[in-house]
Amino acid sequence: MPRTLVSLNVSLARPIVIDGREVLSGIGKRGVSGPVELGPLGLAGDEQADLSVHGGLSKAVYAYPSEHYPFWQTVRAQARAAGWGDLLAPGALGENLTLAGLLESEVWIGDVLRFADCELAVSEPRFPCFKFNAAMGFRQVAQLMSANGWCGFYLAVRVAGTLRAGENFELVEGPREVGIAELFRARTTPRRR
Repeated sequence: MPRTLVSLNVSLARPIVIDGREVLSGIGKRGVSGPVELGPLGLAGDEQADLSVHGGLSKAVYAYPSEHYPFWQTVRAQARAAGWGDLLAPGALGENLTLAGLLESEVWIGDVLRFADCELAVSEPRFPCFKFNAAMGFRQVAQLMSANGWCGFYLAVRVAGTLRAGENFELVEGPREVGIAELFRARTTPRRR
């Protein structure tokens, strides 16, 4: 099965209200068509509100597997019955790249995603926060992400260029010392005393 960039997503940071307070967020990204410029700090037209958790050189781009969307669609549909908005479109989980054919269990720190005109290096897993819960509509979302290990991963721009939805990419293996799923579980699993 080819590995494909299903959707290329960007968003400007905007104020949202969470638990009665206003915060900036760029989580609700929308798909864009045509080529999009990719520089060292990410995609043209994309912003991050809190650079301590997303953005900068090592977390310039966030990728998420499309294979997890059916689960989130089902969970969201159940929450919708309780009054939580529409079903999810690619980018709704905050990802810049919605990918097909590459799961967290297949990705290691230092692996490279080679596209036709650019290269992105895997840097770390994404860890969910209160904004993710708010975007999805209920507080247990971060717990579900942690329980399933469906975190997606951040990428550093190794070779700048352009990206386009629908293009295929190659996974070039790095040193294979620390896996994304392994690192995510190590940081999200409660320690026993």
